[in-house]
Amino acid sequence: MERLLLMSKKERQRKVEMERIVEGTMTIREVACRLGLSYRQCRRVHKRYREEGDVGLVHRNRGRPSARAKPLEFRESVVARYDERYDGFGPTLASEKLAEEDGYRVHPETLRRWLIAEGKWKRQRKRRKHRQRRERKEHFGELVQMDGSHHEWFGEDGKSCCVVEMVDDATGVRLVLMGEEETTELCMRALWQWSERYGIPQAVYTDKKNVFVTKREPSIEEQLAGIEPRTAFGKSCGQLYVEIMTADSPQAKGRVERAHGVLQDRFVKELQLKGISAIEAANELLQNGFIESLNRKFARSPASEVDYHRPVPDGMKLEEIFCWEETRVVSNDWTVRWHNRFFQISRHNDPLPRPRDKVTVRRLLDDSIQLVHQDHKLRFKEIAAPDKMPRYNKSAAVKPDKTKRAKKKHRPPDNHPWRNSKRRATQPEKTTT
Repeated sequence: MERLLLMSKKERQRKVEMERIVEGTMTIREVACRLGLSYRQCRRVHKRYREEGDVGLVHRNRGRPSARAKPLEFRESVVARYDERYDGFGPTLASEKLAEEDGYRVHPETLRRWLIAEGKWKRQRKRRKHRQRRERKEHFGELVQMDGSHHEWFGEDGKSCCVVEMVDDATGVRLVLMGEEETTELCMRALWQWSERYGIPQAVYTDKKNVFVTKREPSIEEQLAGIEPRTAFGKSCGQLYVEIMTADSPQAKGRVERAHGVLQDRFVKELQLKGISAIEAANELLQNGFIESLNRKFARSPASEVDYHRPVPDGMKLEEIFCWEETRVVSNDWTVRWHNRFFQISRHNDPLPRPRDKVTVRRLLDDSIQLVHQDHKLRFKEIAAPDKMPRYNKSAAVKPDKTKRAKKKHRPPDNHPWRNSKRRATQPEKTTT
């Protein structure tokens, strides 16, 4: 009766080499070099092959229980205790509990194999989180996705720069602006251009970069006013009533992420064709037809013809919206100190802030400064920093002479009352008879 003999790949390779020795095409020493064995070991393997055939090449321990195997009674006790008390526990946690509370010390992987063999545990495979494609918004301006893309835009020899790209969720209309880094100023300029070209959107969809949102604790003023901490970009959006929505993953704002891929392919090649290697020239290319060509190719009509963009209100200056604002206190001499710069408030302001009043220092994107009090811009001029008082230099100061001088002994004059009293004490008393 024939039976099957299971052989590993290593054992099958040895069989092929042993047959070459038997045929006389190779020597034992040559086969030993091919198999990575010593000459003596190869002779022993060849001897077993001649005496036992293919069975002699199979490992001797195959089919035998391991010398380090746990006793069968121990395995049955562990599995029974698992069923009794730890049913549903993972192998790692169950092995810890069995060792701590029941005294059964078994490795987690050993317990895992026992449970799988008994059908009490299944391999846990981590599946990717299920994601569902979100439908586009129906209205142009209802939601604009905004993100920065760092890339070698000018080729491998050029430095890495960043573009801020805004893509409308409903239509795919995009706006791109390039800068050195994804800074607050670059994001402000991008939203400024979008607001001037299309209007103010209802919401922007961004990541959780500190340009858009902040995790700092609210200040006392913010707690009293009941507002959440906001970045400079967030304050600008708040004045325009633009909601900032943050995504938890890049896939959530996949429209702008895919737009980055298109831009990294087409824009890089266009810069190479034009021979452009500077940010200013690249922005001119973006503004003068390149983005319009992408919009004509990839934009689509929205589901609804109603435009959700709001026009910029009359009298609103966007340069005074997209800026940095900080609060300062007016000093007794009607000066305001801001980042070691001093501003003298003119007396011809109406209303004129009083000392200890708070004013808003506004720095525009062109680095110009404005002082605002009660929604009125103040007249002021920048003055030089006041002279600092000279510090007391201990090393240069004249130190007093602390050497002790010999004191001259005081000698009272001869007519001093003390001498008269002393004389009276030493003279003999006069007696009367």
